[in-house]
Amino acid sequence: MQSRVNDCIMRHDRGFNCAQSVACTYADLVGCDEVTMFKMTEGLGLGMGGMQGTCGALSGACVLAGMKNSGGDLEMPATKGSTYQLSREMVRRFQSVAGATACKDLKGVETGEVLHPCPACITDAAKIVEDVLFPGMFED
Repeated sequence: MQSRVNDCIMRHDRGFNCAQSVACTYADLVGCDEVTMFKMTEGLGLGMGGMQGTCGALSGACVLAGMKNSGGDLEMPATKGSTYQLSREMVRRFQSVAGATACKDLKGVETGEVLHPCPACITDAAKIVEDVLFPGMFED
């Protein structure tokens, strides 16, 4: 299957926030329709609404981890640990390539130095999603 990284950027160019750009692109692969995913991730853009929190692209990736991995068992939740492992690996990889995970740091809110612009954050998060959540499914 062809990589969907460019699809993420196209969504962002159409006005999707960073979380929506990543999460909506892969929604079909985790059993979610795009409209529901769009609504679910709307508050995660702009560093969770104000540049102070986690990068939206990375947050969208972690939403995908839960959607893909969770057993959805409300009585006996048993998949949290493995979902946390997937999310932790994606956070680690993102930190490694972007230099930070908080939107305010990536955008240089306090320093005036942009570490990683939104398109790069989206591209990197999408590549990480494809590698960690869907290994071997996508070609470059």
